Parts: sequence; C-alpha cells; structure tokens
Amino acid sequence: MKIIEYDEKYKENVKDLLVELQEYIVDIDCEGYNILTDEYREKYFARTIADVEKYEGKIFLVVESGNVKGLIIGLINNAEEKTYDFKAPKRGRITELVVSKEYRGRGVGKLLMQTMEDYFKSVGCKGILIDVFAYNTNAYMIYKSLGYFDRSIEMLKIL
Repeated sequence: MKIIEYDEKYKENVKDLLVELQEYIVDIDCEGYNILTDEYREKYFARTIADVEKYEGKIFLVVESGNVKGLIIGLINNAEEKTYDFKAPKRGRITELVVSKEYRGRGVGKLLMQTMEDYFKSVGCKGILIDVFAYNTNAYMIYKSLGYFDRSIEMLKIL
C-alpha cells in the first residue's frame, strides 16, 4: 500500500470512491436532502478536478495492487485575511476523505490526513478546515482523535 498524488490513470477508481461516499451520505441522511443522481459521477468529479486546479489543491490516493483504496482532496481556498471583525491565517480545506469499505479501520484515513496536513504545512497554511456531516459520527470521531475541534455548528429545523 502506498500513497501517491493523483494520476489520471486512476480517474475511474476515484469516481467510484466518490460515488461510494455519496451513497453512504445518502444512506445516513435522516432528512433525505442528499441524493445521488445519474449525473453525479461525472459532474462531481469534473467540479472536483476544476477546484483542485483553481485552489492549489491536491488529491492523494492510497493505491494497492493497482487499485485506489482511499483518497483525500484538499484545497487552499482560504487565504490569510484580516478585516474589521475577523483575522485568520492561511488555511487549507479538506473537502473529501474516502476509504473503501474493505480498508476501513486499518489507519488509511489517518495516513491520508497526515499526508494532506504535511502538504498544507509545506505551502504555509496555519490551519485546516473540514466539514463533517452531522450523521457521520465515525468520521467525526476520527477527526477529533486527530486533534480537530468544533469551531462552528450549523443547525437545522424542519418546518
């Protein structure tokens, strides 16, 4: 098992993992807002690649026996800013972390997180932002164990 930067030869494997993640999110979404359309696979992948190019992003893959077993996507779309009411250093943002079902619980997610953290440090980021779907308690606990903490909480009321 090794970690590499994204290579286009793994494009279909990456799409498969992104669909696997979306299927999982759809399954745990109690409100049913998240969906998986026929267009998702191609459109989400295209948008992801465009964002990676636009925002100094990286995609790291865990590859074993020629197949992608996990991936992480990170962007730097939060430059250092200082306004009359807010001051923050340059920050990276992790947009996706996916580990295939058969590789979960083996430390693959933590290895991917460390790889992305190292990249963000290397380009001068002082912090990392990550959004976690509230119903994804497994991911939340992994991020907490890696030193991430709640900064803001979005709440919803169904009318």
